[in-house]
Amino acid sequence: MSLSAAEDDSASEIHLPADVDWEMLDKSKFFFLGAALFSGVSGVLYPIVVLKTRQQVMLNDASCFKMAASIFRTEGCRGFYRGFGTSLMGTIPARALYMGALEVTKSNVGNVASNKLGFSEASASAVANAAAGVSAAMAAQMVWTPIDVVSQRLMVQGGGCDSSSCAVGLKKYNGGIDAFRKIIYADGVRGLYRGFGISILTYAPSNAVWWASYSIAHRVIWSCIGCYRCKKNENGNGNGGSGYRPDGKAVMAVQGLSAAMASGASALVTMPLDTIKTRLQVLDGEGSVRGRSPTILQTVRDLVKEGGLGACYRGLGPRWASMAMSATTMITTYEFLKRLSTKNQESYALS
Repeated sequence: MSLSAAEDDSASEIHLPADVDWEMLDKSKFFFLGAALFSGVSGVLYPIVVLKTRQQVMLNDASCFKMAASIFRTEGCRGFYRGFGTSLMGTIPARALYMGALEVTKSNVGNVASNKLGFSEASASAVANAAAGVSAAMAAQMVWTPIDVVSQRLMVQGGGCDSSSCAVGLKKYNGGIDAFRKIIYADGVRGLYRGFGISILTYAPSNAVWWASYSIAHRVIWSCIGCYRCKKNENGNGNGGSGYRPDGKAVMAVQGLSAAMASGASALVTMPLDTIKTRLQVLDGEGSVRGRSPTILQTVRDLVKEGGLGACYRGLGPRWASMAMSATTMITTYEFLKRLSTKNQESYALS
C-alpha cells in the first residue's frame, strides 16, 4: 500500500509506506518494546526538564546556561537527574496508557471522520490526530500527575540558593519515597493530584495542537517535496513520471522536522499554563497566604508581580528545546516501534 503525499496533477507522486494502525499491532510487543525505548529516551532528555522546572519556580529570572553551570558546580552530574528514579517508575504505565489511548482514538475517529462524516483525507487526519492527542493526554495524566508532583519536588532541591536562583515555598525530601510519604501525611491523596485540573488544561490542548500541527506539517512538507520534484521533471532533471519512493532515512527526517515544527506551536500556546501547573505542584504553603497551598489565581498574581507577563514564559527556551528534541526523538522512535510491532512485519517494513 502506498500514499500519495504530493496533492497535484503531476506524475511525480511520492509513495510512502502504509501507516500502521491499531489493528495491525502485536499489542504485547508494542507495550513491552515501547516501555524500554521510551525509558531510554526519557533518560537522555531528563536534564533539560530539570532546567525548565527550576526556572519556573525561581523568584527571579536566570538563564538556563547560568543555572546549568550552578547545578554542575554544586551538585555535579547527579543534580541533573534528581527525581529521575521516581519519574522512570511512572514512565511504563503512563506510556502504556498514552499509546493505547492514542492509537485506539486515532483509528476510530479517523474512520468516522472519513467514512461517515465525509471529511477529506487531510482533514480527517488532522481531526483524528487532535482527538487522539486529547484522549491520550487525559488518560496518561491519571499516572503522570502524582509522578510529576513527587519528581518535580525532587528536581528543584539543591543547586545552591543564591540571590538569583532561590526558589520559594520548597520543602526538603530524602528521595521519592520520603516525598511521597510526607505529601500523603500533609495533604492526603489529594496532595498527589495537586494541579491535576491545570495539568489536563495544559496537556490536553498541548497534545491536540501538537498532533494536529504534526499531521498538517507532515503533509505540507511532503507536498513541497512533491512540487520540487515536479519542477525538476519539467526542467528535464528528473526521472520522468516513475514517482518517488523515499527510503527510511528520508521518512524519518521529514517526521523529525514535522515534530520540531509542531513543538514550536504547542510550546508557545501552552507555556503559561505549564508554568502555573509547575508552581502549583512544587510550591507549598510557605510561599502562600496563611500557609495554605497556593491557588491558580494567587499563582498568576505572584507571577505577574515577579516579572509581568514574561514571568509566565520563564523556561520557554528549555521547554521548546525539550519538546522539540523529545518530540523528534519520540515520533521517530514511535513510528519505528509501530513497525517493529506489526503482526506481519514484511508487509509494513520501511524500504
